[in-house]
Amino acid sequence: MHVVLYEPEIPPNTGNIIRICANVGALLHLIKPLGFNWDDKRLRRAGLDYHDLTDVHLHDDLPTCQASIVGGRWFAMTTKGQTGYAEVRYQRDDVLLFGPETRGLPDTLLESLSPQRKIRIPMQPHSRSINLANSVAITLYEAWRQSEFDGLR
Repeated sequence: MHVVLYEPEIPPNTGNIIRICANVGALLHLIKPLGFNWDDKRLRRAGLDYHDLTDVHLHDDLPTCQASIVGGRWFAMTTKGQTGYAEVRYQRDDVLLFGPETRGLPDTLLESLSPQRKIRIPMQPHSRSINLANSVAITLYEAWRQSEFDGLR
């Protein structure tokens, strides 16, 4: 599976996501601009020694990222989605796209996807969002669970 972070802003979140991807065996794609320097010590601290265990790709923009991922279905995580993350039947090459922490994915990007490709994590009505790293973990582990933890030794 592929995890794509669109313009991530907070280094510890990205570091935690590096660890999550390493533990699940997912590829991680980061779309610039990043809200931090790649050598930020907070990113390294949160990712611990998992940086070398995760296949991370840096992309200048979304079209470049899309061109590098062949064949997968793209799902955008958004509070505006109507389909719950657990309702999707994930496939091995699917792509999970997450927006920046403070603003989410741009409306123009969301409008380019069918309603079935905009998925959400259920929350209480008064809640605005869930932490980015937690959202990745919830969704990625559900996808991995559906594959019966394929690749787990």
